[in-house]
Amino acid sequence: MRIAFLGFGLIGGSIARGLRERGSDGDGMELVAWSPSGEGPAAAVRDRVIDAAAPTALAALDGAHLVVLAGPAPTVLEELDALAGPWRSALAPDVVITDVASTKSAIVARAAELGLRFVGGHPMAGRETSGYASAEPGLFVDRPWVVVPGTADDAASEHVEGLARAVGARPMRMDAADHDAAVAAISHLPLVLAVSLVEAVAGGPGSDRAGWPAAAELAATGWRDMTRLARGDVEMGSGIVSTNAGPIAERIRDVIEILQAWLDDLDTVDGPDPAAIEARLRDARERLDSMAR
Repeated sequence: MRIAFLGFGLIGGSIARGLRERGSDGDGMELVAWSPSGEGPAAAVRDRVIDAAAPTALAALDGAHLVVLAGPAPTVLEELDALAGPWRSALAPDVVITDVASTKSAIVARAAELGLRFVGGHPMAGRETSGYASAEPGLFVDRPWVVVPGTADDAASEHVEGLARAVGARPMRMDAADHDAAVAAISHLPLVLAVSLVEAVAGGPGSDRAGWPAAAELAATGWRDMTRLARGDVEMGSGIVSTNAGPIAERIRDVIEILQAWLDDLDTVDGPDPAAIEARLRDARERLDSMAR
């Protein structure tokens, strides 16, 4: 089976590494990758992770049974248009196309409009660092891999689920809107909050907040942990926010409501009620602890 990767950074590279480590040399699997820079595929060939670094997207697509669009959401949308247009002649009749982007509604809808045999995918794993050099073969082991069939047939969906299992992930089918609402809460909102915290404390584009130099000298693990997501891939983060704006906006409204309640409790003449503050802190900790049980 020939698997073609269009885009080859952390996620695409980790899939390829996982397939090589968990597969066998005699299973007939051929991996080929293309990226605009060509750097990741070239390195993967040297590492013997993939069989070929394609010089063009068309060359990668030629003869592929499965195509993995491994770039950020806006790039995936552009590639879907190309797959239905100038690249279509390179596609095998029974090819299955999937992606690994963090948002699904816009992508699955576009693929359906274009008449592509497409199954949306989102492996729920990642790192702060990006690029093929950061790829890990065990990145997806025992992690959920969301599969969004859209209008695709069951055989196509099962093909993508097989890819997920091959790298140790746990495939789970979801509707695109349900997926986007869920990840807006547990993944995309934290990104926006991390960036907002940096802007509120350190400053935004072109301006520093008063007191930031002194605060920066004192910053330790709490600041590092709370701002970790703001250190991630900028292009990917921009793609996430721009293609899942509605669900993220809903969650931001929830946060504003909660922060307003905190402000009301703190900004009183007599000061906050210590028992009420303690109760809120305890409730939050208990909710998080219950997730671990």
